[in-house]
Amino acid sequence: MRGLHLEKHRTDRIGWLRAAVLGANDGIVSTASLVVGVAAANAASSEILVAGVAGLVAGAMSMAAGEYVSVSSQSDTEQADLERERKELATDTKFEHEELAAIYVKRGLDAELAKQVAKQLMAHDALATHARDELGISDLTTARPIQAAFASAATFAVGAALPILVVLLTPRAALIPVVIVSAIFFLALLGGFGAHAGGAPVVKAALRVTFWGALAMALTAGVGALFGATV
Repeated sequence: MRGLHLEKHRTDRIGWLRAAVLGANDGIVSTASLVVGVAAANAASSEILVAGVAGLVAGAMSMAAGEYVSVSSQSDTEQADLERERKELATDTKFEHEELAAIYVKRGLDAELAKQVAKQLMAHDALATHARDELGISDLTTARPIQAAFASAATFAVGAALPILVVLLTPRAALIPVVIVSAIFFLALLGGFGAHAGGAPVVKAALRVTFWGALAMALTAGVGALFGATV
């Protein structure tokens, strides 16, 4: 007798993985771009370092606040929809049953079977059934503001620390090219890791992340050079 085949899915990682990859990517790109821009303006090493550290702190707090506010808005919308659905289930169960059966018909069940499935699922947990099949809300994908805020802030700080470490270890004369090359390397690693964790193509994700990161640093370096030349 063959053993039970257990499939490995990654949907449960969506919430924290998205926030973590976004935070780390922004940490690397924004801090490296800031460092390169300040360096291109002919600033001293100490000034570059201060700018990088300030960018780390400000960016981490901004990411935490931004993630919390945006995901909280999503959570508020979900809760409002659930409360509306709870009231509708209490006041018009028959309509809600017909509505759920119609959803299953659209998914391929015949009308009679759809009614039976809707009846049994609603008897088990009507609100959870409607949340999942009508509203698209489930335990795996529901908004978690605090988790998103912490994941984004922590990974931003880690990502931002990498260019700052490069600044500490690199002579001022070689700072700009070393920061750019190392940041692109870090971004490629991040893109590959995020893709692997989510089960997506690694090379495609790495190229996508490095392209936009390199573009951001190039534009910031150009701005820094322009203002440095006019001071």
